[in-house]
Amino acid sequence: MTDTTAAAPGYRRLLIVDDEEGMRHMLGLMLGRQGFEVEYAEDGEQAVARLLEGNIDLVLADVRMPKLDGLGMLKKIHESKIPVAVIMMSAFVDLDTAVQALKMGASDYVSKPFRTDEVLLKIRMAIERARLTEERERLRAENAALRKDPTQAAAPAGIFGKSRRVVELFQVIHKVAAYKSTVLLVGESGTGKELVARALHNQSGRAQAPFVPINCGAIPEALLESELFGHIKGAFTDASRSKKGLIEEAQGGTLFLDEIGELPLSLQVKLLRFLQEDEIRRVGDVKPMPVDVRVVAATARDLAAMVKAGTFREDLFYRLNVLQVHIPPLRERKDDIPLLVDHFLEKYGQQLGRPGMTIARDALKTLMDHNWPGNIRELENTIERAMVLADGSRIEVTNLPDLFRGDPQELPLGFLGDDLSIKKATVTIERELIKRSLEKTNGNRTKAAQLLEISHRALLYKIKEFGL
Repeated sequence: MTDTTAAAPGYRRLLIVDDEEGMRHMLGLMLGRQGFEVEYAEDGEQAVARLLEGNIDLVLADVRMPKLDGLGMLKKIHESKIPVAVIMMSAFVDLDTAVQALKMGASDYVSKPFRTDEVLLKIRMAIERARLTEERERLRAENAALRKDPTQAAAPAGIFGKSRRVVELFQVIHKVAAYKSTVLLVGESGTGKELVARALHNQSGRAQAPFVPINCGAIPEALLESELFGHIKGAFTDASRSKKGLIEEAQGGTLFLDEIGELPLSLQVKLLRFLQEDEIRRVGDVKPMPVDVRVVAATARDLAAMVKAGTFREDLFYRLNVLQVHIPPLRERKDDIPLLVDHFLEKYGQQLGRPGMTIARDALKTLMDHNWPGNIRELENTIERAMVLADGSRIEVTNLPDLFRGDPQELPLGFLGDDLSIKKATVTIERELIKRSLEKTNGNRTKAAQLLEISHRALLYKIKEFGL
């Protein structure tokens, strides 16, 4: 027997309806071992009474019973509009009865005597149909609401904004969340890719299972395989015990692979195999194990360009890029800055013991005029710093960094020249910031990466890219 027949999360409560005590007992033992919570009824009347109380996901019922038989029970379930899947059982092979039961709303029909694996398969199929029906109804209701007012897509927790770009992002999250398909989040550093990944998880049917994030650029290459896939005892010198990998930890839930472009080529092959086969092999193990994990990956880098350069596998890129979601930079959603500022004022007001702080109008205008190469993360750091420096209960322009006040020693926009390309300007600013961080740390790349709020590996890549 495989684990795939076990009770699915949220579909665990079964009601067995049969007038034979031996049959009830046998089915109860069998289904209990598979993780189901089992209750019993001796006839259709008892079953309907119990179903009216609620909290039953599936019914396994005999056709021939005293008082109220299986077909009569189906009729009452239909009349009472009880939302439950029903599988009918009978020791008498009668095609007409089976057809009638299915017409009356039964999910399936099984003949006695039956094999254990047959019953478990029928139950699994009925549960899957119920789950899909429930999901279709949810999506139908959401789509109806969005057609009525497209701006009313509920904002996922932690994501703030009312601009057109953000409302479009909310709608994409609502559409994509329900499916297991791999998602690739594309956006600049600091745009909130992990928040979007968490929103996709929280709005999916996997919300009660783990959300496991991993930064592919923050773990040394030598340890990354063991961290992702786990290892068995004795797999290498320090492996004194077996250990689950992060993929296994995410069983039933979502694995978030941040900075996927930093993943070494040697591990890209193994990640691709996991995505294709839905199974992993711990380091040192010879036996693969099945896993059910939804993968959301994120990158600030151009993976298509990396494919051309031979630093990222083409087959893995296409496997990750099933559903691509673009996260807009802050400069493209400046209308959201006042809302974000209010959020950060409230957040750090509690953390810093300075509740009720506000921001002066000219200070807010200064923030609105800034181009925000560091995106929301830069805005958050700016507000926290300004709150610490403010003398009173209001942030003034003088509390903002010199950069915002046009200090000639800071980054002037004039050095960009006459080219108005945002893409080229961003590259120029990025190169300048890396150059300054290295100067400030006397060439210490680890400290420079911390100042820039990027991984050490990403900094090394950019130093090579910019020829610094």
